[in-house]
Amino acid sequence: MRITDINSIIEGFDALPLEEKEYAAGLIRKAYAEAAREAMAARAKTASRNLRSRKVKKGGVKDLLKDLEG
Repeated sequence: MRITDINSIIEGFDALPLEEKEYAAGLIRKAYAEAAREAMAARAKTASRNLRSRKVKKGGVKDLLKDLEG
């Protein structure tokens, strides 16, 4: 997104009455939360795929230290 687009959005938001600002802010918070959930789900899916394909290991601290020493 370009800076001019962001500035236009902010200017439009500033021009809103208080109740509409509150409503818009709620919509933005919900949209951000949904985007964050989708990103987290994608990362979890990638992590699961990497674990199944043995690109990563699972274990505890002792396992990690053993791998680092060996």
